[in-house]
Amino acid sequence: MNAIDSLGLPCDGRLLALNSYENRVYQVGQDDGPPLVAKFYRPERWSSEAILEEHAFTLDLAGRELPVVPPIIHQGQTLHQFAGFQFAIFNKHGGRAPELESASTLEWMGRFIGRIHAVGALKPFAHRPALNIDTFGIGPRDFLLSHDFIPASLKPAWESAIALALEGVRRSFDRAGDVAQIRLHGDCHIGNVLWTDAGPHFVDFDDSRSAPAIQDLWMLLSGDRSEMTRQLIDILIGYEDFCDFDPRELHLIEALRTLRLIHYSGWLARRWHDPAFPAAFPWFNTEHYWQDRILELREQIALMDEPALVV
Repeated sequence: MNAIDSLGLPCDGRLLALNSYENRVYQVGQDDGPPLVAKFYRPERWSSEAILEEHAFTLDLAGRELPVVPPIIHQGQTLHQFAGFQFAIFNKHGGRAPELESASTLEWMGRFIGRIHAVGALKPFAHRPALNIDTFGIGPRDFLLSHDFIPASLKPAWESAIALALEGVRRSFDRAGDVAQIRLHGDCHIGNVLWTDAGPHFVDFDDSRSAPAIQDLWMLLSGDRSEMTRQLIDILIGYEDFCDFDPRELHLIEALRTLRLIHYSGWLARRWHDPAFPAAFPWFNTEHYWQDRILELREQIALMDEPALVV
């Protein structure tokens, strides 16, 4: 509340912590006007330049009338400082989770993601990293091993599984060939989409990176192979109204899923010193947890060797 007051926006004392582990996000009531959402960035995760690059991307999208939630420009800037923390403020937006069982909803989602990608392809990020085997695979693997997170009894099996999984990722990227890397949302699961009668709003571009376009599409798919094929066809009907889709990227769906699984374990490990994480994820770093991860990786190894979806 002191941080918001420092911007000349007096608070009314109402403060609600919102669901976020990477950053600290609060709904803050104002004396005059509707509540604001304040995001305090985790120190040393992103540089100021990388945060401002995300802000510029979302502001560009919003300026083109795309349904994203950009930071508020206040006193001529979007990134503010208080007591050693960097933070941004946003307008509050409500909504519900999209009903992905509906073909019309998937097509609607596809149209807006296509529009986001059409803008994202116009120029590259300069300060935000790419999503690739190094950043989401090798880096997390090395951190987990060097910090002794894997139980000694399971370490050989885990090392074998992750080595085979990363080989499968490399083969998948080789099959896809030289696909484009564009600016995109990066974490486009249904928790980051708010649905209203006017359609979707895309929130939380904090994980925005350069990646193949399929990264923003595969997390909307679920079920068996036939169900995912039907869902992807519905998405692409809308998507290709605004952006061409390279079918070679279909080879990357399971590879990107594998990288996300590896990255997730690494993310939990990197944040384990934060008291919020052991409280929220008590099942992490148990022997049972790592047994499940080994089985999960073995399943992904088999899936990456299956033929790509055909749409």
